[in-house]
Amino acid sequence: MAFILSPSLLSADFANLQQAIELINNTQADWFHVDVMDGVFVPNITIGQPVVKAIKKHAQKPLDVHLMITEPDRYIHGFKEAGADILTVHEEACSHLNRSLCRIREEGMKAGVSINPHTPVSMLENVIEYADLVLIMSVNPGFGGQKFIENSYRKIEELKRLKDRYNPHLMIEVDGGVSLENAPALLQAGADALVAGNAIFSAEDVARRIAEFKKL
Repeated sequence: MAFILSPSLLSADFANLQQAIELINNTQADWFHVDVMDGVFVPNITIGQPVVKAIKKHAQKPLDVHLMITEPDRYIHGFKEAGADILTVHEEACSHLNRSLCRIREEGMKAGVSINPHTPVSMLENVIEYADLVLIMSVNPGFGGQKFIENSYRKIEELKRLKDRYNPHLMIEVDGGVSLENAPALLQAGADALVAGNAIFSAEDVARRIAEFKKL
């Protein structure tokens, strides 16, 4: 089954980030997933625009940048300048979500919106036409390596119905606890793109693990 695989650099060795990027460049992976956290919207701090810009210098695949931050509108242009190809903001962080998504598109990026596990899919019904991608968080955001939340399958199925009704070109992405074991069910439920962190970077042979995912 054809799908997008976006390895999460959050699970890579930050002391050897260039090496991890060059490794992924030479695999069947499709995107790089880059998590930006501010320690306010989520209980962790990761990287900002300078590091995204440094990643872009070495990455040969699109940068799938996920903003887990407050006031994301302030940084849309900056992340475009840093090299983001896809920019995802959170429904929970945007007062005027349709405006935010339109601004991302105006900057020439694909516009994504993410929802946390507690947020119902129905919150997106009136903005889904402005999005190129919806990211379903299948763990509570902030840290890698968390256990997959099982009701995520139902949310993907609900989103697939909205997609079919309002925006057939929408991509459904899933992030959190994705593994070789649950990936087939996620794809069956309607996912088009999977973010995998620990499942990829904890493998002895990262390229082989990615190949195993892409065979699904």
